[in-house]
Amino acid sequence: MRERVTHRRQAPSAGARIFGLLLLLWLVIGVLAAGQRHYFDGGPINCAGFGTIAVTALAGPLNYMGVNPKVDECNLPQPSQ
Repeated sequence: MRERVTHRRQAPSAGARIFGLLLLLWLVIGVLAAGQRHYFDGGPINCAGFGTIAVTALAGPLNYMGVNPKVDECNLPQPSQ
């Protein structure tokens, strides 16, 4: 008879947990910065607006050190017909 083999998923290491928490904190700070700049308040929503919010969130705490990323233009490919 065959022995049943079960594979347990290992818990993430302490370093991986800390990295994950730092990454989450970084992104939350970036989203807060976008909120403080009123990027989520109404107005036209277009590709450049979404891009600006995304790069602001990715910049995270750098926003508070003078970084002010903006996306002025973005050209999306047109769907084929």
